[in-house]
Amino acid sequence: MKIIAEQLDLRRELTVVVGNVDYEEFLSRLEWVDMMLRVSGLEAEFVEMLLEEYERAGMEEALRSGHEYRPLSGKEQKRYQKMCRKALRCNIARQLTEKEYRPFSRRLAESALLQKFCLIDRLEEIRVPTKSTLERYDKLAAEKEVRALVNQLNCLAMKEIPEVGTVLGLEKSLDLDAYFSDTTCVKANIHFPVDWVLLRDGVKTLIKSILVIRRHGLKHRMPEPEGFIRGINRLSIEMTHARRKEDSKKVRKRILRKMKKLSRLVRLHATRYHDALERRWKETDLKEGEKRQILKRLNSIIKQLPAAIKQAHERIIGERKVENSEKILSLYDPDIHVIVRKKAEAEVEFGNTLFLGEQRNGLVIDWKLLRDQSPGDPKLLRESMARIHGVFGQYPNKACGDRGFQSQDNGTWLKKEGIYDGLCPRNPHELKMRMKDEDFSELQKRRGQTEGRIGILKNDFLGRPLRSKGFEHRELAVAWAVLAHNLWLIAGLAMMADKEKKKAA
Repeated sequence: MKIIAEQLDLRRELTVVVGNVDYEEFLSRLEWVDMMLRVSGLEAEFVEMLLEEYERAGMEEALRSGHEYRPLSGKEQKRYQKMCRKALRCNIARQLTEKEYRPFSRRLAESALLQKFCLIDRLEEIRVPTKSTLERYDKLAAEKEVRALVNQLNCLAMKEIPEVGTVLGLEKSLDLDAYFSDTTCVKANIHFPVDWVLLRDGVKTLIKSILVIRRHGLKHRMPEPEGFIRGINRLSIEMTHARRKEDSKKVRKRILRKMKKLSRLVRLHATRYHDALERRWKETDLKEGEKRQILKRLNSIIKQLPAAIKQAHERIIGERKVENSEKILSLYDPDIHVIVRKKAEAEVEFGNTLFLGEQRNGLVIDWKLLRDQSPGDPKLLRESMARIHGVFGQYPNKACGDRGFQSQDNGTWLKKEGIYDGLCPRNPHELKMRMKDEDFSELQKRRGQTEGRIGILKNDFLGRPLRSKGFEHRELAVAWAVLAHNLWLIAGLAMMADKEKKKAA
């Protein structure tokens, strides 16, 4: 689906600000990012992808409903194109500044610079996207579409254009000489997974859902719902303070038995309300979509609560160990895991494993957020190499990583493909011998910067903790963070090249 040419809006000029170096650098970087989005065709590619997806979704919906598909009119398409451009720029600007929707919406209302970048600085009025609109913008594209933009950007950064240098304003194109990889944990935004806390969360969610159903006109005989929340809160406070007592084990077991009894009772009431809403929802003023959402929430907790009760019983009353693979860490997010890190600040972390690979300048050229437990770093490296070959049509000349990536199979495969093996050996004596090799020693020294790159991506672009809920949304958030990071990095390299040219002139 082709883009329709649009008439440009009258836009405001930025006020000249003097005496703030940080603002001037931020302004310069945003101008470079704006230029790259337009000149490289990334913005147009994004709009075209979303137009095609919108048209395909409309045709599928018409086929399901049996109605005739009506394509977008020219006016509707222009409006949708503008919205897609705003969405792309708002998502990038949000990754570079505030991570959350509400603070970013407020900052966007305050900042003329961000308004200009996000294309909302119209002369007659400035209409700032609300937090709900920003959330829709965030989820407008799928992860594969954002990944396609990142791959296109990376290919342009490594492609030499003889007539004009490089499209992105770099003095010379980046290279794929060396590839540095590492893994980390993207922490989930959950309570620390103490077993009895799951019971508290389950009871609160069920009662709040019951209150919503009662508020919309459907009631079933039961005690005052708020009393259950007060009861579970009181037991939670008692459980927290029980550790300080001499007979803490007995006290904790006694409190947990009360929590189990209360949880089972609330689950019975929630099951009755679930069935009543399913049968009699037309008696309420709830819309069908709202009904489905309430039933989905109730059904999820009702199914998981018996397993959560059993887990708490095993750990506290039975004093038996529960395997990590069998643990429930959150009632709301099943795709998080216990990741043993053995770091000084955290023996274990709760979330998803993130594989990240960069080239020598720090450009992130491959990444993957794992839904399941990691199959091991050696396997992740081979999968990453296959993705890189699919994007660039070639493998990196050198591969470097910590000792977790080293294996006999990887060493054999790298040698077979003609890739220099810069993976750190597990054997200390072998490492000592290999450090005498100048190329290997240089790669290992450079490898330390990859830890810093992971810290930059997690702290400055993703945010700690990552607020997105659900694996698909976390995966999408990582893709947006990588896109914003790479644009920001290339803009910085272009600024340095521009300064050098001015000095030489």
